[in-house]
Amino acid sequence: MAQASKIVAETHQVLLELLKPGITTLELDKVAEECIRDKGAIPAFKGYRNYPKTLCASINDQVVHGIPSKREVRDGDILGLDLGAIVHGFYGDGAITVPVGAVSDRVGTLLQVTKDSLAKGVASAVVGNRLSDISHAIQSHAEAFGFSVVRDFVGHGIGRQLHEEPQVPNYGRAGQGPRLQMGMVLAIEPMVNMGGAKVRVLEDQWTAVTQDGSWSAHFEHTVALQPDGPPRVLTALS
Repeated sequence: MAQASKIVAETHQVLLELLKPGITTLELDKVAEECIRDKGAIPAFKGYRNYPKTLCASINDQVVHGIPSKREVRDGDILGLDLGAIVHGFYGDGAITVPVGAVSDRVGTLLQVTKDSLAKGVASAVVGNRLSDISHAIQSHAEAFGFSVVRDFVGHGIGRQLHEEPQVPNYGRAGQGPRLQMGMVLAIEPMVNMGGAKVRVLEDQWTAVTQDGSWSAHFEHTVALQPDGPPRVLTALS
């Protein structure tokens, strides 16, 4: 899983170096697939429940699961890049949301707060804590800045399958749910909206957008719980 997750992080880095106004999400998807396969891994998303691409590329009000297309990203957009890889039957999964050129201060705050919410959730993934301690850490940080957390999509366990138990919501009271145990591997992934929390899925049956048209950010790490202290972040480059 560490190998698969490292490939996810390395692929993100390659995509960041290519990202500029005018590039299409389809072009980014092609590069992502080539990068994953060149490193000896298999794209985790392509063919999963008939999903057609390697990358989920979500722009602005698209929350998650945007299907790559000939749509060009423009200066001032934000782009969520969610991808996974499989190595020897084990999965890694990670997501980042990045600005394309210059964005407004409030959008910049959205990106930073969502990233920080992920960090606070990861820091709560400690043996002996309850599952909802992760959820509460994410929700309380995001809402402190006037943002909302998506409830229709959640994080998850990960291992020999892309999605395993337990589900990891990004909201909830602390101290609830099962105890976190050594050996658990979780994909923690806050999705944070500038407006309301409600989302809807488009006719393509995949792309989720905010119901009120507000912009959304998504960050995700695959983390392995350790005997003591914070978890090992498998999708971090360092």
